[in-house]
Amino acid sequence: MDSFGGVDGDQLWLLNCLNATLDINQEIRSSAEDSLKQASAQPGFGVALAKITVNRGLPLGLRQLAAVLLKQYVKQHWQEGEENYVPPTVILADKVVIRHLLLQSLDDPHRKICTAVGMAVASIAQYDWPEEWPELMSTLLKLITDQTNMNGVRGALRCLALFSGDLDDKLLPKLVPVLFPCLHTIVSSINVYDLSMRRRALAILHSCISTLGVMSGVFELETRELMTPMLKTWLEQFSLILSSPVPSEDPEDWSLRMEVLKTLTQMAQSFPKLMISKFSVVLEPLWQTFVSCLRVYELASVQGKDDSYAGRTDSDGGDQSLEAFIIQLFEFLLSVVGNTKMAKVIKNNVIDLVYYTIAFMQITEDQVQTWLSDVNQYVADEDDVMYSCRISGVLLLEELVGAYEFVGIQSIVDAVKKRIGEATEAKAAGNLNWWKLREAAILAFGSISELVDEQQLEGNLKFDIEAFLDDILAHDIGTGMANYPFLNARAFWAASKFSSVISKGRQEEFVYASMRALASDVPPAVKVGACRALSQLLPRSNAEILRPHMVAVFSAIASLLKEASDETLHLVLEALQAAVKADQQTTVMVESVISPLLLDIWAQHVSDPFISIDAVEVLEAIKDVQGCLHPLVSRVLPCIGPILANPQQQPTGLVAGTLDLLTMLLKNAPSDVVKIIHDVCFSSVVSIILQSDDHSELQNGTECLAAFVLWGKDALLTWAGDSSITMKMLLDATARLLSPNMESSGSLFVGSFILQLVLHLSPYMAQHLRDLVVALVRRMETSEIAGLKNSLLLVFARLVHMSSPDVGHFIDLLTTISVKGYENSLGYVMSEWTKQQCEIHGTYQIKVTTTALCLILASRHPELAKVYVQGHLIKSSTSGIVTRSRAKLAPDQWSLMSLPAKILSLLAEMLIELKEQNLVEDDEDDEWEDVQDEEDDSNADVTHCLNTSSNGRSAYKDIDAMNHIINEEVEDDDFQDDPLTAGDPLNEINLTSYIVN
Repeated sequence: MDSFGGVDGDQLWLLNCLNATLDINQEIRSSAEDSLKQASAQPGFGVALAKITVNRGLPLGLRQLAAVLLKQYVKQHWQEGEENYVPPTVILADKVVIRHLLLQSLDDPHRKICTAVGMAVASIAQYDWPEEWPELMSTLLKLITDQTNMNGVRGALRCLALFSGDLDDKLLPKLVPVLFPCLHTIVSSINVYDLSMRRRALAILHSCISTLGVMSGVFELETRELMTPMLKTWLEQFSLILSSPVPSEDPEDWSLRMEVLKTLTQMAQSFPKLMISKFSVVLEPLWQTFVSCLRVYELASVQGKDDSYAGRTDSDGGDQSLEAFIIQLFEFLLSVVGNTKMAKVIKNNVIDLVYYTIAFMQITEDQVQTWLSDVNQYVADEDDVMYSCRISGVLLLEELVGAYEFVGIQSIVDAVKKRIGEATEAKAAGNLNWWKLREAAILAFGSISELVDEQQLEGNLKFDIEAFLDDILAHDIGTGMANYPFLNARAFWAASKFSSVISKGRQEEFVYASMRALASDVPPAVKVGACRALSQLLPRSNAEILRPHMVAVFSAIASLLKEASDETLHLVLEALQAAVKADQQTTVMVESVISPLLLDIWAQHVSDPFISIDAVEVLEAIKDVQGCLHPLVSRVLPCIGPILANPQQQPTGLVAGTLDLLTMLLKNAPSDVVKIIHDVCFSSVVSIILQSDDHSELQNGTECLAAFVLWGKDALLTWAGDSSITMKMLLDATARLLSPNMESSGSLFVGSFILQLVLHLSPYMAQHLRDLVVALVRRMETSEIAGLKNSLLLVFARLVHMSSPDVGHFIDLLTTISVKGYENSLGYVMSEWTKQQCEIHGTYQIKVTTTALCLILASRHPELAKVYVQGHLIKSSTSGIVTRSRAKLAPDQWSLMSLPAKILSLLAEMLIELKEQNLVEDDEDDEWEDVQDEEDDSNADVTHCLNTSSNGRSAYKDIDAMNHIINEEVEDDDFQDDPLTAGDPLNEINLTSYIVN
């Protein structure tokens, strides 16, 4: 250990300890690690680590190890109250020394040490800067401007990059005028700073502009004044970087351009008004980058001749691949097209933009090799909507259509024609990659199929879709499937996309082609495409014409079911479901073959929510076919009866899945079938609810019991002989689910179950009303899930309706039940109800709860005036960027208002919602005015609540449910609610008229 010259005794001990942690002897290593752990609690430990880290005379490995431990030490001991904090806290004197040592070592020549020091500085800066470390920023700025010390520039840039994202609206405005010119000098001095330093300077710029963008929401004038003076200078610099052609096999250049594009994207998103006036500066260089990049991409990725550096990362872990660069380029274009004013600048170049975009959507050589060896990956990538050049291209095309509407669609059509023509020429010339361009063109056209269908139906589009699909039939389907499987698969995909606008005859041709593909020895990708086509085409086809071939279709799909992988199975199941619905007559013939296969798949994948749900949906489609229900039930019950009877002996997920399958069988089943299922499974389902602690089993079991009550009704009570026994079983299950000690997730669906008991077994429930209400209150008190609380409030609302016209008696009942923190349960229930009303989801739920509030208000019960509930917001939380120094904010404050006034305000809010959307019928306007006149004389709190509760937006969160209510009342649509609630007469209420009355 004499080699460690010039170190004091404490450092020498620490060095020996660090060395020992690298020993091959496990005992020595463990002893050293324990010693370090004990030493970390002593003053001076962090200083010793810092001294070793910055001592350039020591071995690099030990310095790196010390740096790692120092970073961990800072996270654990620097700031009390942090997530990873471990006592004791570093003493102030040690903090001063450590900060000083680290700042002096940011110019270390070893990059790994420099990185570790920079990370430690950034970690400390989050806690100490600027209050306790005011010299930090001036030191960093001095370092990045010192061209004689490139190591210092690199270290300071790395450090700034690590914590620039933590700058807030107090610090950044003072820093920008000083920092941005320094960064500009680095980025623009090509011959002084290397690409990695220029790239990191741009990353800091991007981070700061991102924060300025967040600030602009509150400090628009201030951020504009900061950005305006330097915007033109930066855009000119970006123009210089982007103007040269994109080089091949140069990831450093790509990553520099990528940072430019990230910053431009952030500028376009955060400061679009400023960007518009200066956008022309970068427009031509951007186009040069876009066009020149395509040639590089085709050689490297599409043809596989050059290196695309897939998987390569920089020292910060950033992706340096060619694909990452191109995706960022598309991200910027999406920002431009998505901005109405900026989109106008490129409107005249839309056709060219689409033309080049299609070429970027070609399948790469790596994808070909991967997909040929693994069809699962092919299906996964086809369904992926996150990260690839193909997806980015599709997103840009969709954005172009959104921005330019018909012009965008026609531009895509014209570009597709041109690219298909080029693919044909390439094929004739012997180009082996011709099919990739054709596939990309079909992908581009199919991606906007819904919009194309609409224009086609209106007769606006200058494109013959029938001829386009004829060309696909002639050239892409049925020929060359072994050589060009992905082109064949895309052709089937296109047929599914345009199924709604093509002729019946052509639909049938594609169906026949899909049938042949499924029954043939073709690559898996082709069968995937055929399944996609059948899923869309079969529902639109003529069953009588297809029937002679449907047995063969079912046979081919059955074979696929046996060999399909997990990724492809859901596509096969979708196709099977379409076949079942398309030809019920043949389904009856093949049910005995198909159902066992489906049950096997369901059992094998019961823990996979996607596949098991798909399998159950196909079984449900078979069940709904006339003549299939009884044989299916007789096939299923012997399988699931033993599972439910012995739940503790089953693998994970099987019991919950079985309950889900059982609920499906009960849905819409006739009474005799419900009885058959009851005799085998009812007692087992109740036992599971009484004994299980598994949340999925409890939830699915609750839904299953609700289905038993819904479809069995009061006959359910007689099937076991003694109705009191069955009723007790139902009440025992209810009691367990309403237990305040049960976790909220396990009770999640108890509200729907109780609703069925109340609706269908009300004569038997009446004598248990008080016990039920007490249990509901206790369960609601301990509920941790809003959905559970809302479902219990729905039960209360339905009980209010059932007590009408004597609502007062129900209110009296609530006043006799005590609740901690409230005078009685009336105050508690109504406080929660009025708070949650605007959060309640579902057409039925909104109707029932709103009309129940009407009944409560109309009762004029004297106890209502004694209850005060949450009114309007008085003080909102602090605005601005939330940083560590602003993390602890004052809670929102609310006024109190009387319950009748709050109910009136909620009812008026509902009417205002309808009125503002112009969705109330004209003949109700007079009634509306009458209500308004009455409200003018009511409690002033109501008006204030209406003016402030929604901040100019709707207070009711479930817009879809509101639209259903509106459609029912204004357009008299036949909206069908959930089967559990569809039979409730309250569905027939006209909500607007009810509230007004």
